Amino acid sequence: MTRKVLVIDDNNDLLDLLREALSAEGYEVDCLPQIDNIYEAVLQSRAGLIIVDFILDGINGGELCHQIKINPRTSHIPVIMISGYTRVLESLGGDYGADHFLSKPFDLSELVDTVNNLFPKGESVA
Repeated sequence: MTRKVLVIDDNNDLLDLLREALSAEGYEVDCLPQIDNIYEAVLQSRAGLIIVDFILDGINGGELCHQIKINPRTSHIPVIMISGYTRVLESLGGDYGADHFLSKPFDLSELVDTVNNLFPKGESVA
């Protein structure tokens, strides 16, 4: 079974960077610059872990995270939320159910370590 990560961010350069870094670690990476139906995207991707930006183009990534976490079909999937707007997140209460939060800019090795630690055990590298 492959280890798949779904990355949702509207910055294509960051998507390329994360795809390259996580692929080098043996992950299969699906990248989405925007999303209309979070449930459909998550279910179709069959991801074992999701990385989502807090501020997306016209969408609140925190709300996407919350939707993932309250849906019984997806609530078990670890979610890492990333943002360059930590103060905005904190001012809004900041509890969307994410399993981990990283503030941009983040150290790439810290992100990779976080993914490795949060990814469901028992999944093997492709």
